[in-house]
Amino acid sequence: QVQLVESGGGLVQAGGSLRLSCAASGRTFSDYAMGWFRQPPGKEREFVTVISWRGNSVNYAGSVKGRFTISRDNAKKTVYLQMNNLKPEDTALYYCAASRYHFGAEASQYDYWGQGTQVTVSS
Repeated sequence: QVQLVESGGGLVQAGGSLRLSCAASGRTFSDYAMGWFRQPPGKEREFVTVISWRGNSVNYAGSVKGRFTISRDNAKKTVYLQMNNLKPEDTALYYCAASRYHFGAEASQYDYWGQGTQVTVSS
């Protein structure tokens, strides 16, 4: 079992920045690729970004590329999402997720999920 707890969400004006954290406990953190997903109000959950087991590969959704940066610290069992130049359309509940075997963009590829942290961007 892996437990994931997100933090760092909040209300920010357009153009601002936030840094989300996801702390893991349980099994060996470096055994898992880590992803961030988000669910905007009234919409389905969507992929944001993923980082590989050692942190040497990343992938981003087109809508956030160049603005968001994912990173991980395996010693601290934490994955981060730095979000810059935030836009109102980034408003969503943000989830981190852990995948034992996949470096992917599909929610079904992930084994464990956090409860989410709300990000609201005002215009």
